[in-house]
Amino acid sequence: MKKIIPLVSLSLLLAACSSQDKVSMVTPSDLQHHHWELSEIDGTPVAENKFGQVPDIEIGENMNSHGSTGCNSYRGMAEINAETGEFRISKMAMTMKMCQGDAMTTERAVASTLSAWSTIDLNKQSLELSNDEHTLTFVLKDWVQ
Repeated sequence: MKKIIPLVSLSLLLAACSSQDKVSMVTPSDLQHHHWELSEIDGTPVAENKFGQVPDIEIGENMNSHGSTGCNSYRGMAEINAETGEFRISKMAMTMKMCQGDAMTTERAVASTLSAWSTIDLNKQSLELSNDEHTLTFVLKDWVQ
C-alpha cells in the first residue's frame, strides 16, 4: 500500500506535465498581442497564394483584430462570449479585391468562420476555430519571439 500512493502520485504528475498546455477558458489576454497564420481548413493544408501570402489573424490591444483572408484584408473587433466561451470577429470590414479560383474558396471559409460564433481551442502553438461550417487551424507566428 505504501508503494501504491507514490506510484499514483507520480502517474498524475506525469500526466499533468505531458498535456499540450491547452487553455480551458480562453480570455482576451490569452489572445492579445499574438499573430497566427492559417495552416489548415477542415483538415486540408493551406498553401501560400501566388503572392506568397497565407491567411492570418492578429489580435492587438483592446481586442482589435486584423489580418488577411489570403486575398483581401480585414479589420474588426475580436469577441469572446462570456457565457459560451465562443469567439468571433464583429464589425468586420474587408477590402473587396477580386479573388480567383482557390483564393475565393479560402476567402469565403475564413471570412464566414471568423465572423460567426465559433468554438475556440487554444494551446501554446495553435489556435483552432470551429463551427458547423468549417474548422480553421492557425499556428502561432508572433512577429517577435
